[in-house]
Amino acid sequence: MYSILKASHSHFAWLALLAIGIAAIVALMSYMGKKGSPQLKTFALIGLIMAHLQLLMGLILYFVSPNGMSNLSGATMKDSFGRLLALEHPLMNIIALVLITIGYSKSKKLIGTLAASKTIMIYYGLGLILILIRIPWQVWP
Repeated sequence: MYSILKASHSHFAWLALLAIGIAAIVALMSYMGKKGSPQLKTFALIGLIMAHLQLLMGLILYFVSPNGMSNLSGATMKDSFGRLLALEHPLMNIIALVLITIGYSKSKKLIGTLAASKTIMIYYGLGLILILIRIPWQVWP
């Protein structure tokens, strides 16, 4: 089960990153074009759902993986790669998902306006950056 979940988490991450990135790009184009985009709500919702599914898989993996919660110790904190897997990656991605969720929630009331585009562009963009800087690139397929 562990290997299937790990592979799913790794491969589904591409779809989640793509969905979040597309939502941020659509919001940026809408904002730069000075007009609201009615499709933005759909792209933002797809990005939000994909990010939440990825988090769910990641949390399950965190508790069953030998590199997750069971690996938290003083020795792990001294090893940069072990610390990345056991602490930095999960924590940073939870923070990123909170930002994405806040961005979607704030923009729901503003859909179709420039303010919605700006909100999604900022929150989804920040979330995407946080996710990208804490991906364990050494072991990611």
